[in-house]
Amino acid sequence: MASPTSRFACGAIAALSLVLGSASVSSAAPKPSEKQLRAELKKLNTKVDKLIESYNAKRVALAEAEKAAAAAKERLAAAEQTLAKAESVASQITEMRYQANTPDLPALVYSPDLNSAALLEQLSVEQDAVVKNVAAARDERQKAATEATALATQIDEQADQVADDRKEAEGMIDDIEKKLQNLVPTGPGRKSDGSWAPELPSGADNITPRTRLMRDEIKKAFSLPYEVGCYRVDNSGEHPLGRACDFMMSSGGSSPTGANQALGDQIAAWALKNQSRLGVKYVIWRQRINSGSGWRSMSDRGSTTANHYDHVHISMQ
Repeated sequence: MASPTSRFACGAIAALSLVLGSASVSSAAPKPSEKQLRAELKKLNTKVDKLIESYNAKRVALAEAEKAAAAAKERLAAAEQTLAKAESVASQITEMRYQANTPDLPALVYSPDLNSAALLEQLSVEQDAVVKNVAAARDERQKAATEATALATQIDEQADQVADDRKEAEGMIDDIEKKLQNLVPTGPGRKSDGSWAPELPSGADNITPRTRLMRDEIKKAFSLPYEVGCYRVDNSGEHPLGRACDFMMSSGGSSPTGANQALGDQIAAWALKNQSRLGVKYVIWRQRINSGSGWRSMSDRGSTTANHYDHVHISMQ
């Protein structure tokens, strides 16, 4: 499947072509060389890659912050329960102090035998522990609440940053895809009325100039997993006329992987999008044909290859 970098590469050249090609005739701006275009392309690719890396890093950080916030909420709930228990015990001590009439040494459990020195000492220790528990619980609750508030603020900020990065990346991708169309040349032999002059096959590959242009443009735009088959000896169809190419999405006879099937979808869509510019006659893919007015199902021809499940077929005018 075509990598993000290859799509950005084609897009960058298209963007530069549009900007540089929009100058008026009177300005006579020199056309940049391919070397200059590729140098600019490299800079744009670096910028896009960094943007995507930043976007992904912030998504990871956001997920971690959300996990930390959830943990802080759990700690806060536990701290509040601990504080409630400690305050309840302290309240009991206050009540027992009143009942025992011993304000300097409260008791956790009221006992009629408050003259025992051992019991009084135990109660004193327990009182100190309860007071410390109350203070510790309050501190933990405050700490958890502060952390939860800070994390909530951090999450809001990171969510805004992630949304901004995604919006910027999507805008750049959309802009590149739009400008990409300006890089696709017009096929040879197009008449002023939009029709196409007939062409004879030529060259070692024995295909027409329009077919060759279409094939080469697709090879530039996509990372193809297999070789492209165009001319072949046959009794019918466009291939023996040098006016069709098959873009294989598997080794042949088998269904392509999910990634290569998606690539086939992209190639078919690209060809139809540039139909009027290149002179595409029709596209066949996955037992469907499209001549520019939408996909139509085809009859079963008996095999994966004959039904065009393993390759995209593109015929030219």
